[in-house]
Formats: sequence, structure tokens, C-alpha cells
Amino acid sequence: DALPICEKISLKFNDIKNDAWYYDVVKTIVEKGLMNGISETEFAPELQVTRGMFVTILYRAAGERQVAKTSNFADVSADTYYAKAVAWANANGIVTGITENKFAPDNNITREQMAAILYR
Repeated sequence: DALPICEKISLKFNDIKNDAWYYDVVKTIVEKGLMNGISETEFAPELQVTRGMFVTILYRAAGERQVAKTSNFADVSADTYYAKAVAWANANGIVTGITENKFAPDNNITREQMAAILYR
């Protein structure tokens, strides 16, 4: 028989302990496909969130809708995991770059930036 999902997660991610206060939250967001680990065995719960990561979470929450074009940001390569998410969010007015042609996907996102993106 298959293991319950919570047991799978504790086995899958070595850095998520069953008694961690955020265990059920991680279990839920992984089940819903909103976030993945940084590897097959690591979730990295204390890792800072980047702009690319945050937009990817929103894109997944919106159902990963089709994107008609790539973004115009020079620092968002089409082969990155966040490329479609950035293109979708930019096309829908959810995100802007830090300049006209730079998104800075690997920069840590600030609370100010998260608030502005969520507002949009």
C-alpha cells in the first residue's frame, strides 16, 4: 500500500521534520503543486524567496495558464523554470521589472515587492 502523503513528504524532504510547526503547511502546498523542493530530498524551509520563485508560486496558483509570448526581460532566459511565470505575470500587469528590461529573478523579494505584486 502507498504511504500517506505526510509520510511521503517526511521521507522525501530530509529537512522537514514531522514535528515542525510548518509541516502541515508544507504538506498542503506541495500536494497542491504550488511549491516543490530545491531538490528531490530538500525543501529548504529557511531559504530566502527570490522574485522568480514568488512569481512561479502565483503562476501555479492561477493554474499555469498558457503564455502567448516570452517576457521582454533580458535576464529571463526562456529555458528557466520561471520564464513562463514571469511572462504570464508581466503580460497580465502583475509584475514589472526593476527596470524596463531587467526583472532580477534571482534577487530576494522584499515584503514591499510581494505586497505590490499581490495587490496587482
